[in-house]
Amino acid sequence: MSNRIATVERNTLETQIKVTVNLDGTGQFQCETGVPFLDHMLDQVARHGLIDLDIHAVGDLHIDAHHTVEDLGITLGQAFKQAVGDKKGIKRYGHAYVPLDEALSRVVIDFSGRPGLEMHVPFTRGSVGKFDVDLFSEFFHGFVNHAQVTLHLDNLRGHNTHHQAETIFKAFGRALRMALEVDERMAGQMPSTKGCL
Repeated sequence: MSNRIATVERNTLETQIKVTVNLDGTGQFQCETGVPFLDHMLDQVARHGLIDLDIHAVGDLHIDAHHTVEDLGITLGQAFKQAVGDKKGIKRYGHAYVPLDEALSRVVIDFSGRPGLEMHVPFTRGSVGKFDVDLFSEFFHGFVNHAQVTLHLDNLRGHNTHHQAETIFKAFGRALRMALEVDERMAGQMPSTKGCL
């Protein structure tokens, strides 16, 4: 399988974003978004997914973080779609349960070619520091719509909002890692009876 690396730039009047992903990396992480808690969450994806991420984003943070977070989800989704290529030989499905103290989350992903998000995360507070947790929904909607994946996010328990978010992102990284692994038994075959994804 060829190098699964992609770089995508997205420039609008609200944000300027450049993302490079290496799906076969070691968890290397470089990130400058101006949104520290989002950087912390994306670091979890890189580390636990063994995906190298290099992210630079400049957004209209003088308004709020909404455009930056949403557009980053879009750009990251585009980069994943490009890097994964035709999907031949990948496991396609991934899942993970991750605990952090009292919090426990489950993430299940399918590189199906069909965007869909089911997000059931009953955050116990509206923000972590200055970060509005409503923006996580915007991030994941942007990602699934442009990576063209089906994604189920469930926080099964937890009362610390930081822990709830962190378990989601760690599990997201682990699920990505599983789904994107090359399955030697597939030997370059398409993981679908339809013959395409």
